[in-house]
Amino acid sequence: MAAEETNKHKSLPPYPEMILKAIEALNDKNGSNKSSIAKHIESTYGDLPAGHSALLTHHLNRMKESGELVFWKNNYMKRDPSAPPRRGRGRPPKPKVALPQAMDLTPTRPRGRPPKDPNAPPKPPKVKVSTGSGKPRGRPRKMARPSGGLGGPPPTASTTTGKPRGRPPKAKAPVTEVNVQH
Repeated sequence: MAAEETNKHKSLPPYPEMILKAIEALNDKNGSNKSSIAKHIESTYGDLPAGHSALLTHHLNRMKESGELVFWKNNYMKRDPSAPPRRGRGRPPKPKVALPQAMDLTPTRPRGRPPKDPNAPPKPPKVKVSTGSGKPRGRPRKMARPSGGLGGPPPTASTTTGKPRGRPPKAKAPVTEVNVQH
Protein backbone atom coordinates (compact mmCIF):
# COMPACT_ATOMS: atom_id res chain seq x y z
CA MET A 1 0.00 0.00 0.00
CA ALA A 2 2.90 2.36 0.72
CA ALA A 3 4.21 1.74 -2.78
CA GLU A 4 0.84 2.75 -4.24
CA GLU A 5 0.89 6.05 -2.30
CA THR A 6 4.38 6.91 -3.50
CA ASN A 7 3.38 6.08 -7.08
CA LYS A 8 0.36 8.40 -6.80
CA HIS A 9 2.55 11.34 -5.75
CA LYS A 10 5.42 10.64 -8.14
CA SER A 11 3.64 12.70 -10.81
CA LEU A 12 3.75 15.82 -8.63
CA PRO A 13 6.50 18.35 -9.34
CA PRO A 14 8.78 19.34 -6.44
CA TYR A 15 7.24 21.66 -3.85
CA PRO A 16 9.47 24.67 -4.61
CA GLU A 17 8.38 24.49 -8.24
CA MET A 18 4.69 24.23 -7.29
CA ILE A 19 5.05 27.19 -4.90
CA LEU A 20 6.72 29.39 -7.52
CA LYS A 21 4.06 28.49 -10.12
CA ALA A 22 1.28 29.28 -7.62
CA ILE A 23 2.78 32.69 -6.81
CA GLU A 24 3.14 33.48 -10.54
CA ALA A 25 -0.43 32.34 -11.26
CA LEU A 26 -1.92 34.32 -8.39
CA ASN A 27 0.07 37.37 -9.56
CA ASP A 28 -0.78 39.56 -6.57
CA LYS A 29 1.06 42.90 -6.30
CA ASN A 30 1.76 42.43 -2.57
CA GLY A 31 2.54 38.70 -2.83
CA SER A 32 0.45 35.70 -1.83
CA ASN A 33 -0.17 34.36 1.63
CA LYS A 34 0.26 30.73 2.64
CA SER A 35 -3.42 29.83 2.53
CA SER A 36 -3.92 31.20 -1.01
CA ILE A 37 -0.80 29.31 -2.19
CA ALA A 38 -2.11 26.11 -0.57
CA LYS A 39 -5.58 26.52 -2.17
CA HIS A 40 -4.05 27.12 -5.60
CA ILE A 41 -1.81 24.03 -5.32
CA GLU A 42 -4.75 21.88 -4.15
CA SER A 43 -6.98 23.07 -6.98
CA THR A 44 -4.26 22.64 -9.61
CA TYR A 45 -2.69 19.31 -8.58
CA GLY A 46 -5.62 17.74 -6.74
CA ASP A 47 -4.20 14.58 -5.13
CA LEU A 48 -1.67 15.78 -2.53
CA PRO A 49 0.16 13.85 0.21
CA ALA A 50 -1.33 13.61 3.71
CA GLY A 51 1.10 16.10 5.29
CA HIS A 52 0.62 18.74 2.58
CA SER A 53 0.32 21.73 4.93
CA ALA A 54 3.43 20.75 6.92
CA LEU A 55 5.39 20.18 3.69
CA LEU A 56 4.22 23.50 2.30
CA THR A 57 5.26 25.34 5.47
CA HIS A 58 8.64 23.61 5.48
CA HIS A 59 9.39 24.44 1.84
CA LEU A 60 8.16 28.04 2.20
CA ASN A 61 10.52 28.56 5.15
CA ARG A 62 13.44 26.97 3.28
CA MET A 63 12.82 29.13 0.22
CA LYS A 64 12.52 32.23 2.42
CA GLU A 65 15.83 31.46 4.18
CA SER A 66 17.64 30.68 0.92
CA GLY A 67 16.46 33.97 -0.60
CA GLU A 68 14.25 32.55 -3.37
CA LEU A 69 11.18 34.12 -1.77
CA VAL A 70 10.69 37.33 0.20
CA PHE A 71 8.35 37.28 3.20
CA TRP A 72 6.74 40.67 3.66
CA LYS A 73 3.63 41.48 5.73
CA ASN A 74 2.57 37.82 5.94
CA ASN A 75 2.87 37.40 2.16
CA TYR A 76 5.39 35.53 0.04
CA MET A 77 6.65 36.98 -3.23
CA LYS A 78 9.41 36.26 -5.69
CA ARG A 79 12.65 38.12 -5.10
CA ASP A 80 13.15 40.96 -7.59
CA PRO A 81 16.85 41.10 -8.47
CA SER A 82 16.76 44.84 -9.25
CA ALA A 83 14.82 45.89 -6.12
CA PRO A 84 16.70 47.05 -3.02
CA PRO A 85 16.29 44.80 0.02
CA ARG A 86 13.21 45.62 2.09
CA ARG A 87 13.61 46.44 5.73
CA GLY A 88 11.36 46.18 8.73
CA ARG A 89 10.33 49.00 11.01
CA GLY A 90 12.70 50.93 13.21
CA ARG A 91 15.87 52.86 12.81
CA PRO A 92 17.98 51.88 9.81
CA PRO A 93 21.38 50.40 10.58
CA LYS A 94 24.44 52.62 10.43
CA PRO A 95 26.49 52.28 7.25
CA LYS A 96 29.63 50.27 7.83
CA VAL A 97 32.83 52.20 7.21
CA ALA A 98 35.46 50.12 5.47
CA LEU A 99 38.78 50.15 7.30
CA PRO A 100 41.88 50.82 5.23
CA GLN A 101 43.95 47.71 4.58
CA ALA A 102 47.09 49.32 6.00
CA MET A 103 45.48 49.60 9.44
CA ASP A 104 46.43 46.80 11.80
CA LEU A 105 43.50 45.58 13.89
CA THR A 106 45.63 44.01 16.65
CA PRO A 107 46.11 46.18 19.73
CA THR A 108 49.55 47.67 20.31
CA ARG A 109 49.66 46.28 23.84
CA PRO A 110 47.74 43.47 25.51
CA ARG A 111 44.57 44.08 27.48
CA GLY A 112 44.51 44.30 31.25
CA ARG A 113 46.98 45.43 33.87
CA PRO A 114 50.61 44.80 32.96
CA PRO A 115 52.55 42.46 35.27
CA LYS A 116 54.88 43.94 37.90
CA ASP A 117 58.54 44.16 37.00
CA PRO A 118 60.46 42.02 39.54
CA ASN A 119 63.68 43.99 38.95
CA ALA A 120 62.12 47.42 39.54
CA PRO A 121 63.22 49.27 42.70
CA PRO A 122 60.56 49.54 45.46
CA LYS A 123 58.53 52.71 45.51
CA PRO A 124 59.08 55.11 48.40
CA PRO A 125 56.20 55.23 50.94
CA LYS A 126 53.65 57.97 50.40
CA VAL A 127 53.88 61.02 52.61
CA LYS A 128 50.63 61.94 54.34
CA VAL A 129 49.50 65.47 53.70
CA SER A 130 47.72 67.12 56.62
CA THR A 131 44.46 68.95 55.94
CA GLY A 132 45.25 71.68 58.45
CA SER A 133 42.39 71.22 60.95
CA GLY A 134 44.19 68.71 63.16
CA LYS A 135 41.12 66.46 63.33
CA PRO A 136 41.11 63.12 61.53
CA ARG A 137 38.76 62.77 58.59
CA GLY A 138 35.54 60.78 58.67
CA ARG A 139 33.32 59.47 61.44
CA PRO A 140 34.97 59.16 64.87
CA ARG A 141 35.68 55.68 66.22
CA LYS A 142 33.30 54.12 68.75
CA MET A 143 34.50 54.32 72.32
CA ALA A 144 35.17 50.97 73.97
CA ARG A 145 32.79 50.07 76.80
CA PRO A 146 34.47 49.66 80.12
CA SER A 147 34.11 46.17 81.51
CA GLY A 148 32.15 45.66 84.79
CA GLY A 149 34.24 46.00 87.98
CA LEU A 150 33.78 48.13 91.06
CA GLY A 151 33.52 51.43 89.29
CA GLY A 152 29.74 51.51 89.64
CA PRO A 153 27.03 51.03 87.06
CA PRO A 154 28.13 51.20 83.43
CA PRO A 155 27.36 54.49 81.76
CA THR A 156 24.15 54.53 79.75
CA ALA A 157 23.38 56.45 76.60
CA SER A 158 21.34 58.97 78.56
CA THR A 159 24.22 59.78 80.93
CA THR A 160 26.90 60.06 78.26
CA THR A 161 25.10 62.25 75.75
CA GLY A 162 22.42 63.87 77.87
CA LYS A 163 19.58 62.60 75.67
CA PRO A 164 17.89 59.21 75.91
CA ARG A 165 17.87 57.08 72.78
CA GLY A 166 14.72 56.12 70.92
CA ARG A 167 11.13 57.13 71.39
CA PRO A 168 10.28 58.66 74.73
CA PRO A 169 7.97 56.66 76.99
CA LYS A 170 4.28 57.48 77.05
CA ALA A 171 3.36 60.00 79.73
CA LYS A 172 1.17 58.39 82.36
CA ALA A 173 -1.81 60.38 83.60
CA PRO A 174 -1.74 60.98 87.34
CA VAL A 175 -4.09 58.64 89.18
CA THR A 176 -6.56 60.40 91.50
CA GLU A 177 -8.64 58.52 93.96
CA VAL A 178 -12.22 59.47 94.25
CA ASN A 179 -14.11 58.42 97.28
CA VAL A 180 -17.37 56.99 96.23
CA GLN A 181 -19.98 56.35 98.92
CA HIS A 182 -22.47 53.68 98.55
